[in-house]
Amino acid sequence: MGKKLYVGNLNYSTTEAALSELFGTVGEVSSVELIIDRMTGRSKGFAFVEMADQSAAAKAIEQLNGHELEGRPLRVAEARPRREDRPGDRWGDRGSGSRRRQQQW
Repeated sequence: MGKKLYVGNLNYSTTEAALSELFGTVGEVSSVELIIDRMTGRSKGFAFVEMADQSAAAKAIEQLNGHELEGRPLRVAEARPRREDRPGDRWGDRGSGSRRRQQQW
């Protein structure tokens, strides 16, 4: 089974193809998902790369964390599981900060 990695501190011009090529030098890449801002259509500066197996993922973390890509040192780590119970995921409501905004209206 594959292992998903978080890749942060990306240059906004980095493409999925560039990430696939870089991580492909370490092991087999199952998928690459560059996270895009819905409002601007621009990269948010991070992505998720799924490696085909655990050993390739461990090797990628070891070799590529801190590796410079397009002028920026990458942050590569094991991705945390997605939380479905996060309050306020819709419409920009992020919890206590939004309550303050609502009170001001």
